[in-house]
Amino acid sequence: MINQPDSRPVSLLKDHNLYLIFSITLIGVMGVASITPAFPKIADTFGISSQKVGYLISVFTLPGIFLTPFLGVLADRYGRKTILVPALMLFAVAGFACFFARDFQFLLWMRFLQGVGAASIGSLNVTLIGDLYSGHRRGAAMGYNGSVLSIGTAAYPAVGGALAAVAWYYPFLLPLLGLVVGLAVLRFLNNKEPRNRTNLKQYLGNTLRSMGRFKVVVLYLSSISFFIIIYGAFLTYFPFLMRNRFGSPVFIIGLVMSGTSVFAAITASQLGKLSRKISYRNLLLFSFSLYTITLVSVPFVHNIFVLFV
Repeated sequence: MINQPDSRPVSLLKDHNLYLIFSITLIGVMGVASITPAFPKIADTFGISSQKVGYLISVFTLPGIFLTPFLGVLADRYGRKTILVPALMLFAVAGFACFFARDFQFLLWMRFLQGVGAASIGSLNVTLIGDLYSGHRRGAAMGYNGSVLSIGTAAYPAVGGALAAVAWYYPFLLPLLGLVVGLAVLRFLNNKEPRNRTNLKQYLGNTLRSMGRFKVVVLYLSSISFFIIIYGAFLTYFPFLMRNRFGSPVFIIGLVMSGTSVFAAITASQLGKLSRKISYRNLLLFSFSLYTITLVSVPFVHNIFVLFV
């Protein structure tokens, strides 16, 4: 990986490369957050259970599990744009194809192809920050990008809920933005491509050696647990809970889910201050404890305001 010199006098927030990275990040978080408010309508339309609707997330995330290591090697060998631009195009085309789906099997296949496109988007945006910036500029760019990610996860459920209020398939218009971002990256991204010739065997070997460290295993399992909670309990079944227990329309479901992301963003913005007073280990223990308490309490909640809290 090669860093581009940071000697330019341009301010970080005036660098067009950073805004292109922001746009890539927003596309990366679109694939799930924008469609979950429509899940109850999708289940009713196709006459399927909430469990089967959850397959729309499973088939979308599955390609990333297997493809990300290979795509990382290819991006190092052949360049970021070579991988990123086709990925954005595939994400956009396959996602938009879901708009025309009137068969659940076809919808699942298009979501799978969209997930193939998404596999590299969520990692290469951060990789580009490492390529383009160093020192305190890199840390600042990472912070700005994290804020944009939080804004996306907060906004997409509300936007998706509003579109789903028209028809369940309207949220699938949003992936078309991937075409615009892909063309902008191709034309305007000014990055110095790496000259890394590490082969796949070496790459996977280095990864496996890192996974042998106890702390890395613990963090890896923590991350898996976090995503199970987010993608399983929250993004997949929370919309059904609101619809079945409180009769909430899709727009309200989207707003409540967006509110959760807003508070998550606020808390994340204070992480630096919290970490100076509380160790990362204790912060993680507190977070998972709070997750446990709230999830166990949900079956006993019969007021939508209390559920929101």
